[in-house]
Amino acid sequence: MSSLFKASVLRRAAALLLSGLLAACAARQPAPVIDRAATPAPRSAPPVATPAAPRAADPRAADPRAAETRPDTYIVKRGDTLFSIALDNGQDYRELAQWNNLSDPNRIQIGQELRLRAPDGAAQVSPIRMPGGVESRPLGTQAQGDALKTEPRAGKRPYSEENVALMQRGTEPRPQALPKPAPAQVQGAPAADDEDKVDWSWPVSGRVIAGFSEATNKGIDIAGKLGDAVLASAGGRVVYSGQGLRGYGKLIIIKHNNTFLSAYAHNRDILVKEGQNVVKGQKIAEVGNTDADQPKLHFEIRRLGKPVDPAKYLPDRPS
Repeated sequence: MSSLFKASVLRRAAALLLSGLLAACAARQPAPVIDRAATPAPRSAPPVATPAAPRAADPRAADPRAAETRPDTYIVKRGDTLFSIALDNGQDYRELAQWNNLSDPNRIQIGQELRLRAPDGAAQVSPIRMPGGVESRPLGTQAQGDALKTEPRAGKRPYSEENVALMQRGTEPRPQALPKPAPAQVQGAPAADDEDKVDWSWPVSGRVIAGFSEATNKGIDIAGKLGDAVLASAGGRVVYSGQGLRGYGKLIIIKHNNTFLSAYAHNRDILVKEGQNVVKGQKIAEVGNTDADQPKLHFEIRRLGKPVDPAKYLPDRPS
């Protein structure tokens, strides 16, 4: 075979091979182009917040009255007196003196810690009765010193043979003793089991010339004439009577129960004494102008020692 023929065969084989490669490339689909820079990377899901455990309920918030209880102790500050401390905490100053072993109520010191509650087993100050008062006694009893008979006299039976025979046999019926009367209840004494119920009334009949304000006036001011009667707004025990609180003049404080006090200031004359029980509507003083610029009654109601608006407790006046 000549060299020319071999070259021709090689050229034909190369052409066939090239055409086959081109056909194969045309039949294939181009591979997709991926732009990795434009594709955002997948983000991890945000963590789920765990709810906080609920706080324990505040027992004082559940019971609003729990926040109104008195503290157990008090630290004496400049300007305090035992009388003002007792008034601000709804207590009898004599009981405070007794609980803190104070022989002189006027001698307390700044920084001194005072007990505001009775120690275990402490006796309360007993009320007194004024001479000339009407004694409350149940019907059927007699005054002290009189003989008290618990059985009636034996009845007399008319004469007859039958009655004589009964007496001789000892079968005469005996009269029955009368049941003993129930003990009387003293009006005006504080009721320990009825904390918040007080039957209030107006202490004087004048018009209100100054209303209640927590910042400037701890009660109401009621106009009056010198000598007008000041009446107890409710029954209770007189726990203060005197001029020991600056700005009040001649002052009376009545404790109605373990919750409420009432105060009557600027009196001309005081007609009751400390420890005395009084009843609603009883005359306790006369309108005056002691520590005041005009005759008037300054009247306060205090709940657990805190001043409250008397207008919210006093009954409506008839129009």
